[in-house]
Order: sequence, then C-alpha cells, then structure tokens
Amino acid sequence: MTQTFSIKGLTTLAVLAASTALTLGTPAVADKASNTLNVAFAAEPEPLDTYKIAGRQGLILARHIYDGLLYKNLDTGEIVPALAESWEFTGPLTMEFTLRQGVKFHNGADFTADDVVETLNTVITPEYGTRYSISVDWIDSVEKLDDYKVRINMSKPFAGAVEMLADALPIYPHAFFAENGSAGMAATPIGTGPYKLVSQEPGIRYEMERFEDHYEGSPKSGATIDKISVRTIPEMNTQYAELMSGSLDWIWRIPPDQASRLEGRVQIISAPIMRIGYVGFAPEAMDGDTPIADKRVRQALIHATNRGAIVDAFAGGASEVLNTPCNPAQFGCEQDVTAYEYDPEKAKALLAEAGYEDGFKMEMVFAAMPRPTAEAVAADLANVGVTLELNEQQYASGIGKWRAKELPAFFSNWGSYGIGDTAFILSNFFGGGADDLVQDAELATWLTEADTSSDRDVRAKNYSMAVKKIAEEAYWMPMYNFNVNYGLSNDLNFTPHPDEFARWWGASWK
Repeated sequence: MTQTFSIKGLTTLAVLAASTALTLGTPAVADKASNTLNVAFAAEPEPLDTYKIAGRQGLILARHIYDGLLYKNLDTGEIVPALAESWEFTGPLTMEFTLRQGVKFHNGADFTADDVVETLNTVITPEYGTRYSISVDWIDSVEKLDDYKVRINMSKPFAGAVEMLADALPIYPHAFFAENGSAGMAATPIGTGPYKLVSQEPGIRYEMERFEDHYEGSPKSGATIDKISVRTIPEMNTQYAELMSGSLDWIWRIPPDQASRLEGRVQIISAPIMRIGYVGFAPEAMDGDTPIADKRVRQALIHATNRGAIVDAFAGGASEVLNTPCNPAQFGCEQDVTAYEYDPEKAKALLAEAGYEDGFKMEMVFAAMPRPTAEAVAADLANVGVTLELNEQQYASGIGKWRAKELPAFFSNWGSYGIGDTAFILSNFFGGGADDLVQDAELATWLTEADTSSDRDVRAKNYSMAVKKIAEEAYWMPMYNFNVNYGLSNDLNFTPHPDEFARWWGASWK
C-alpha cells in the first residue's frame, strides 16, 4: 500500500523546510558547533517533581537532573551504586546504605544523609500525594545513622524495593526541599545529576547544561554533550521538517508509516519497550450493575476485537498481540494462558448466552491512546451489537473515573516504570488497591505472596497462577506491547533502552 506523507498544518517555513529536505534527501548537519543536542517532545513534560510525574517526557528530564541511591544498568541487568556507594539488607525489613562523600547538588550544597532522610520521609506521607503509591508505600521510615549512612525501615516485604531505589526515587537537597516542597522542586529543580536545568518555560522549553561537578564514579558519568535544548512541538510534521533540516537532532514516537517515509533521510531506530496497551474491565463498577460483571460478556468482547488487525494498522514494528496482562519481557509474565482468537460468531454466541442477544451500550473512557485505535475497537464491537460510547480523557481524569467506579471499561497503557518485573503492573491493577476494580481475593493473595517473597521460584509460581486466572476470567483485554521509533540526526550516536528513558548523557556526535 502506498503511504502518503502529509504536511498539512505546517507553517510556511516548516513546509519549505520539509519540501527542501524531501527533495534533496540530505539534512543539515547537527548542532555540533555549539555542542548542543536539540530535542523535541509532542506532549508537554509535567512539572519536574519526579514523585508527581506520570509521563515519560518529564521523567526523562528528571533523570538527567536528579539521582537515586542506586542505578540499574539495563545493558547488564545489574544494580550498581549511585548516591549510595554500598548497601545491604540487615534484616527482613531493613536496608542500610553507606553514602558517597564529596557529592554536590547543582546549587553547591553538599549531599549527606539529611537529604535522603528528608526526601524519602516526606514523599511517603499521604499528604505529599506521590503519584503512584506502589513506588513508596513499602517504606515505613528512614533513619540517619550518621552523616553518610542511612537505614530504610520497610513497612512490608517488597520484592521490587531495590528496583525502585534504582533511579526511580531521586534525592532532593534537604534544606531547599523542606522550605519549598513539591512546588519549589518543580519550579527550581535541583539535583546531583549529570545535567542541571538552567532555564525553563514549563511545558514549552527546557535548557540543560552539563554539570561540571557531577560526582566521580556516577553510573551516569561521561557525558560529552555540553547543552541539551528540549522543546514541546505538538505537531509531528513540524518535528519531521526540523529533523530533516537539522534544527532537531532527536525525536521519538514516530508512527510506523512516517518512520518508513523518513528512513534514509535521517536515522530511524525502532526499539521495543515495556509499555503495553490494555482495556481494563471493571466487574465492580456501578455496584456490579453492568454487563461487564458477567464473565461471558468479557470473553465475548475480546473475541469480537480484531486485535491483530489493530496491531498491524496502528503499532507495527515489533509489537505483537498480547494474551497476558503484562509484558512478555517481564519476570513472572507467564505466557501459557487462555488465548482469545478473533471470532465474532463466538462472541455473539457468548453474548446471547449471557442474555444480551440484542447487544447493549457501554461507555469506554480512553486515555493516552490514539483515538483511531479506540474507534477501531468500537467498530469491531459494533459488529456484534455492542455500542461503545467513547469518552476521551486526560489520563488523570480517566483514572479518576475508574477509581470512582464510574465506568465499566478503561482503554489506556501502562509502562511498569520501565521495570522488567510483573510486580510493577499486576499488583497495581489486581492487588486490592484503588486501581483494582476486580477485587478477586485469591488473586490478591497470590500477588502478595509473589511481591513479598525473596525466593524467585516462589514469586514465579504465584505470578503464573495470577496471570493464568486473569486471562481465564477475562478481567483484562490485553492489546499489544509497544515499540518506539526514534528519529535521529545522522551525526548522532544514541542507544535506546526498553525502559523508555532516553539517556542523553550517553549520547555523542559521530
């Protein structure tokens, strides 16, 4: 099929740039002269307090500015020291960390145990409102043992504790944070990371410079690019034009058809990521007064959805239809589960058996998913008599309606914090918390056992039982795993990783 490259909506200047690049096929050189990496996102980064951020855009910026106690090397899978030079479990619910000395914050303050204690003891409180409770609810308290040693007391065993400490829980300067709180950190982000923020127009533009005093031995050390300029450019065609003209060096999340069109003019790299798309069903919504409460209806909806065609049309690349409520790359994501092939006739039979031979209407909120994808699901369900009333929301609004039990189906995606362990997806949606609208006590028991055990075999066994039951009961309609297409200047060296966190500190010019 012939693909059309549309430049509708571009400014005159951008159209000319795109036209020139398409004609000549040779982009201008990257901004090597000033050693500046020019980057664009389509979506606005959230305010730069990591603990309040959901989207990858803001988290990518934050990970250049801030550091955690530990760091995970995704090339080896190894957890390595960062702000902590060493750590150990001193008991089933206690961890002790010896901190690095000589580390400086961007404002010149010295890093000490006070920073760890103030940061973590603040963000674990309900009043702080950390975005995802799973990231911190395993911490009961943090104690200062001396100026460079701390103890974390755990509120419960949590197999993902070390993973969370590996850059997902950054440390803030205690004096500034205590005085200014979350709003202050967002307005004036101060960390110990390889880049410091020198200016920002929140949601629009961010300018970062390499931090000359970044500590020796950091797993993020070795940055060679002096400056990073990040802009929000919602119109993707404008991004393509600027990439080809040399005004941009790095963009991402390029649709497959456009990636094919751009290939050969710029570098295109396609890489798999942890994120998956899903439709969550809510048997507990609306006091159970919804067709979704019937297992046969849930199974029918999956049979009626041509997920393979949706993947081919909207994902492409390395994406595949999933039968599991997790990413196959994650530990514990059992693949030997009930699968639902595309079978509209079987769907109709199940609906009739459940008493819905004439179909029904149902609202489905979708967030952080393209409208055409939601419309494709709706079209498939319409073929078996189910009318979906599509309601597009921002993620925060959508998840709010979900938690309030106001809707039977929610179409969105989940990135598991970029972590290759099912602890960071299954328990969030099936472990009995606010996002669990299934409330299956047996599932919650298995997941608790898996999440709290230090025995890998015990964890695998319990996750396997949970995944199998979720599939058998059709609690979710897993859609597909995501992949990301990156567009790069031909002069840029950049390595993507499956956690979807761009590591620009490791980028360089050819």
